[in-house]
Amino acid sequence: MKRVVRQSKFRHVFGQAVKNDQCYDDIRVSRVTWDSTFCSVNPKFVAIIVEASGGGAFLVLPLHKAGRIDKSYPTVCGHTGPVLDIEWCPHNDQVIASGSEDSTVMVWQIPENGLVTSMSEPIVTLEGHSKRVGIVAWHPTARNVLLSAGCDNQIIIWNVGTGEALIYLEDQHPDLIYSVSWNRNGSLICTACKDKAVRVIDPRKNTIVAEKQKAHEGARPMRAIFVADGNILTTGFSRMSERQIALWNTQNMEEPMGLNEMDTSNGVLLPFYDADCNVVYLCGKGDSSIRYFEITDEAPYIHFLNMFTSKEPQRGMGYMPKRGLDVNKCEIARFFKLHERKCEPVVMTVPRKSDLFQDDLYPDTAGPDPALEAEEWIDGKNGDPTTVSLKNGYVPTKNREMKVVKKNILDSKVTKNAENSCPGNKSASPTPSIKSEAKLEEILKEIKSLKDLISSQEKRIIKLEDQMSKIAI
Repeated sequence: MKRVVRQSKFRHVFGQAVKNDQCYDDIRVSRVTWDSTFCSVNPKFVAIIVEASGGGAFLVLPLHKAGRIDKSYPTVCGHTGPVLDIEWCPHNDQVIASGSEDSTVMVWQIPENGLVTSMSEPIVTLEGHSKRVGIVAWHPTARNVLLSAGCDNQIIIWNVGTGEALIYLEDQHPDLIYSVSWNRNGSLICTACKDKAVRVIDPRKNTIVAEKQKAHEGARPMRAIFVADGNILTTGFSRMSERQIALWNTQNMEEPMGLNEMDTSNGVLLPFYDADCNVVYLCGKGDSSIRYFEITDEAPYIHFLNMFTSKEPQRGMGYMPKRGLDVNKCEIARFFKLHERKCEPVVMTVPRKSDLFQDDLYPDTAGPDPALEAEEWIDGKNGDPTTVSLKNGYVPTKNREMKVVKKNILDSKVTKNAENSCPGNKSASPTPSIKSEAKLEEILKEIKSLKDLISSQEKRIIKLEDQMSKIAI
């Protein structure tokens, strides 16, 4: 007898918003009209683009700092125009890149325990775009390689370590670029453009590998991401303004492998892809739901699983990497949903009776160690992501933190200048002292601000005690 219901371990995945005390409250989420996620998350921090007068800013909160966020909480505020996109570096949980309306890209190093004072000095500012920068995307496997796309219709790939542009892709896009996505090993990128075309580009050869004109007929923005086997998943609109999701084979892009029509709504669908489970989550801007689909290698290829619905519409969405999830609760995804004034985590869970580690849900996943250096990648090398097991939950290793300290790059511009000025091996000697001085200065700043906080609290306590004594009398 033919099976009526398709078997899948993700058929019963359900979403659940966390309790109020685990939300981040009183956050003024940015109102800028740009279709990015406004939020980026990693196992240490959640970063949210916020309203800022006279420039652009974003909040960086340690994950455990739930509750009401004070208005005076420090921000990252070095941009002179609104911030449009942010993304955490996959190889260093304290490094984040931001693109802004001021046409620059800035890379920031956040202190290990979060911000104590507002940060306005990035480690490096990348200048090369002539118009606002709406997209930033880190290379998935090469250290310090960052892609940025601007409203000047060009893509620049940077080596953050040296602060220089490696590749300019200027002639491929005749119109505004809506989205850019790396493939799993970072050898190709796929882009969605306002001319309704989806392109697969080899950035190192500066050539278009595959192209599909009018991937979606509608005029509203599209999104394109790489999924398993090098296929491409796109979201867009039909001519009748119905929202669509389609799967394309890059070897033959004449017709889609699968095409699903969903509903009539004008919110752009932001896709988030889980490479380990082959599940794609679609979050519509302004929607109050998250739909999820399983991608398989047999027709119809795109299988609708379920939908998480809530009352409040979402302004943006952050997606936690696999190594930040709670494997003991069979959590397969965690979203950070942005409301108008708060950020609410939403947990996706596979119901299982056993408390043991479910190895079918958690294959080895991409870890924090890069497979290549920037120089190796630009020379033509490719490397698959370095994987880690989640069996005992992901624990950042100590030597990993040592690496962060030792990096020749993401610590200070001064070191770079010192290296340039001193010939040969001499440059190696002054760098540790400069780094340790900078580190010491940062620690002293933190201590000073903590002292100020303690003294202000002491005054407040004395004042309250006085008031209490008067009441007692």
